[in-house]
Amino acid sequence: MTLDETYQLGYLIKTHGLRGQLVAHFDVDDVSAYTKLKTVYLTLAGAPTKLVEHHIEKVQPQSGNKVLLKLRGIDRIEEAEPLRGSQLHLPLAALPELEDDQFYFHDVIGFIVVDENLGNLGTVENFYELPQQDMLAMRYQGQEVLIPVVDELISHADHTKKEIYVNLPEGLLDVYLKPSTRQQDEAE
Repeated sequence: MTLDETYQLGYLIKTHGLRGQLVAHFDVDDVSAYTKLKTVYLTLAGAPTKLVEHHIEKVQPQSGNKVLLKLRGIDRIEEAEPLRGSQLHLPLAALPELEDDQFYFHDVIGFIVVDENLGNLGTVENFYELPQQDMLAMRYQGQEVLIPVVDELISHADHTKKEIYVNLPEGLLDVYLKPSTRQQDEAE
């Protein structure tokens, strides 16, 4: 299995106790949906593109998005310690099915962004997962434009047409296209 065939579930934060348990952060809405997880793939800090398969003995939800994780064969703190900071991956096929109008970020890279009023705007280039909110990045008239990923602005994706539909607020594109007052002052 290659990294391109997986998605990042989360990462290992620290060891817990002396018997090889680890505290992990799962980047999911509901960690309890992963309590029956049997296998996970780790990318170690020294080899970020190599996946190492680990069988799971136990997943125990903690507070928030943290879980207590016990990997088979990791029975002492000395064996768990080198795994700290490792990313946790699962096969793309393990992603839960979504409703028709929902999408995973990696699925819509390359889709055309279509605004209700302005029509075709550009192509989805990337997504930035920022602490405040996720942002869709597209190229519009040579400029990178960021669109907040919120239901009010992004309505749905059409996987057949490879289009993602948005309703941008008036002036959002102008922010990226018109030079700021400061830039105008520096040019003069």
